[in-house]
Amino acid sequence: MKFRNIAGIALTVAAFSSWAAEPQPAMATTSIAGQAVPVVAGGLYDRYHSNPPLEVIAAEAPEIDLSWFRTLPKTRVDIGFESYSPNFYYRNSRVTAVFTADLDKLRSLMPAAVLEQVQPLQVWPGRGLVALTAYAYDYCDNDSYNEIALSIVTNKPGDANLGPLSLVGQSWSKDFWGYVLKLPVNTELARVRGVVGYNLPKWLTDIHYRETADSVVFEIVDSQTGKVDVTLQTAKLDDLSSEPELATSSFTNVDHQGELTYGYAVSRQLSHATSSDGEAVKLSLGDGGLSAYIRELKLGKLIKYEYVPEFQSALYAPAPLQSMLAD
Repeated sequence: MKFRNIAGIALTVAAFSSWAAEPQPAMATTSIAGQAVPVVAGGLYDRYHSNPPLEVIAAEAPEIDLSWFRTLPKTRVDIGFESYSPNFYYRNSRVTAVFTADLDKLRSLMPAAVLEQVQPLQVWPGRGLVALTAYAYDYCDNDSYNEIALSIVTNKPGDANLGPLSLVGQSWSKDFWGYVLKLPVNTELARVRGVVGYNLPKWLTDIHYRETADSVVFEIVDSQTGKVDVTLQTAKLDDLSSEPELATSSFTNVDHQGELTYGYAVSRQLSHATSSDGEAVKLSLGDGGLSAYIRELKLGKLIKYEYVPEFQSALYAPAPLQSMLAD
């Protein structure tokens, strides 16, 4: 892993011009939990509010394999507003970097009620793990958007925290658990749905995504200054597997009423590779609020890097944690 200060590094004129020249879609307004939310006019959410018929997706994007989604029934749910679970993400990409971090600091950032059920995994004395994941949702029920998730890696509720053994077990079963610390997104639709429906720490800011010949780059803008604050640049790995692989990412949380909940997403990874090479990930921190927050975690060694240039996902509505523990 490499850190470098980007405060004095200007965006190239070519890159800036490319972003500025992108056509902006016409917008409409919808109501979510009494809030007026801008959405893409004529987009999937504007027309179907998280429940588009798969026949519509097949007609609009015939190149997408919808066979997995046809096996997943949707149900109507009330999550502070009417929605459908799961939400479908048809065409997406992501990168994930897992670093060691200061264990005491991680514990201090988790609510006491959550800590009673799960704890950060300790990989060696004084060191836990955080996962920094950057998503590019190209086509989904909620239109398209970018998202950055910073999460503490924890044990599964109800399971013993065995540190490295728990980590190996989660990796083996493809069933990962965490507590979400930060979750910036670049559309108001994604922000409102995440805050109202999931009580997740989302805020609205620009997130630039681009690819070079050999890397994927996400740039997170500080919402206060309007300047790029955090840059995550990761390598495009060569040894890609095209064998579809299912993985579950779950999180423990507290809802708006103070009750413990959990949520999860199941991903169908269509193209994926991993590496532990520290040179595969470059994290650049600036002078904004998110950079300051990340510095306080005292990140260390890169434990794992995941490059997933193609995946599909189903995000389920949150449920009371007690219902899972009772099963």
